[in-house]
Parts: sequence; C-alpha cells; structure tokens
Amino acid sequence: MRVVPKVFVHAALLLLSFVWIYPFLWMVSASFKTQTEFFEKGLSLLPESWDTSNFARAWTNGKFESYFLNSVIVTVTVIVIVLIITSACGYALGRYSFKGKGVILAVLGASIFVPLEFSIIPVFQLIKDMGLMNSLGGIILAESGGGHVLFVLLFASFFRQVPKELEEAATMDGCGFVRTYLSVILPLSKPIIGSVVIMQFIWTWNSFLLPLVLTLSSPELRTLAVGLYALRGENIVDWTGIAAGGTIALAPIIVIFLFLQRYFVDGMSGAVKG
Repeated sequence: MRVVPKVFVHAALLLLSFVWIYPFLWMVSASFKTQTEFFEKGLSLLPESWDTSNFARAWTNGKFESYFLNSVIVTVTVIVIVLIITSACGYALGRYSFKGKGVILAVLGASIFVPLEFSIIPVFQLIKDMGLMNSLGGIILAESGGGHVLFVLLFASFFRQVPKELEEAATMDGCGFVRTYLSVILPLSKPIIGSVVIMQFIWTWNSFLLPLVLTLSSPELRTLAVGLYALRGENIVDWTGIAAGGTIALAPIIVIFLFLQRYFVDGMSGAVKG
C-alpha cells in the first residue's frame, strides 16, 4: 500500500522539476532554432533543423571572445579575494571572543537586507574617485567589496566546530596566529571553500548591474552577462543569438557546480549542523 503513494509523490516531483527547469531547456532549444522556427514553434523543445550557426554568430558578432575572457579574469580574481577576506573574518568571529563581537554580528546580519541597488551610487562614486572607472580593476574591487555576510557566517560556524586541541598543538609546535590559521584551520574547511566558490562564481559570473555601470564608456571591458546586450539591435533583436549566448554563458556555471557539488552539499550541511 505504501508503494502507490510513493509513485504519485515521485511523479509529482518529476513534474514539478520539469516545470522548474523548462525555461532553461527552452533557452537551450531556442539556441538551435532558426528565426522562423523560433516564432512559429516557440514552445517546442525539439528543434527541427538544429542550427548551430547561432553560436558562431553570438561568439563573433557579440564579441564573446573578449567578454568571456573579461568574465574569467574578474570572476577568478573576485573569488580569491572573497575567500581570503571571508575566511579570515570567519576565523576571527568563530574562534575568538572579544569586546563588540555581538555588535559586529548584528551589523553583519542587518546588512543582508540591504539591496545592491541602494549601494550602487556610493560604489560608483568611490570607484570614480579612485580612478578605476572603465577598468577591470574597478569591477573586481566593486564585486569583491561587498559584505559577503553569508560566507563569513558559514566560515564562522564551521570554524567554531574545530576542536581547540588542534590550535593548542599548533601553538606548542611554534605556530603563531597566522600560521595556525593558514596551515591548520583553513585546510579543514574545504567543504565551505567549495560552497563559497560555487556561490560567488554564480553571483560574479552573472553580475550585470555593476559591470554595466562601471564600463559604460568602454564596451570592450564588459563581462559576458553585459555582452549579451550586443546582440540586441535598435530595430531587430536576434532572439536565437541571445539564446545561444545565454547557453554559452551558463555552461561554465554548470561545469563548476558539477565538479564542486559534493563540497557544496557537505559545506551547507556542516554549517547548518554547527
């Protein structure tokens, strides 16, 4: 009697998952369609001709080669900076007690509710005053300069679970604060590092507002998400080219997630457990 309800539950979950991923499947399907088929059979998921010229057109006409390289440079650099900052903050908050720690945690928690749009003007003015407008350095600084409160709390929660005996043993071996953090504590946080890499990669790779605002007069420095605008003309919109460009832009995210999903699950479960 229990088999029948499970069958219905699994069928309902499969149907719900299909509805959830349908927009992604539709975009991939549209990237292989011709313009005529796109408008005549827009909702179908199986193209008739499998036109691969959309990818070539998106890569060349949309200048995706330079945009892709810009996205890689910005994303990798931002991930490294964010990992260094958030892990160090999480180590201090998770392993040590000091005056004002509760206030810091309260401010960090409150900053989660501040939308990015509220800080875009101060960030723009700061980057402009530093002379980093229309440069990859300005984009990197703006993307990595957020609070990243979630990552700090993840690291703090994980580091709080590490036995104190490890630090005491490292101290007896002559390790100081920094060496204990780098050589003993940080290597244990691979699940959290994997989670941070996945989430920050997705956020930075798909970031649109900051790269757009900071490269208004230098289109050659745009990232891939902003570069999709190049396929939108004044009078004609290349919908199949945009679909192909979106597929190209999402491919690295899928690859990174598949490689690091084990660390992501372990990191989330470990942080919640702590």
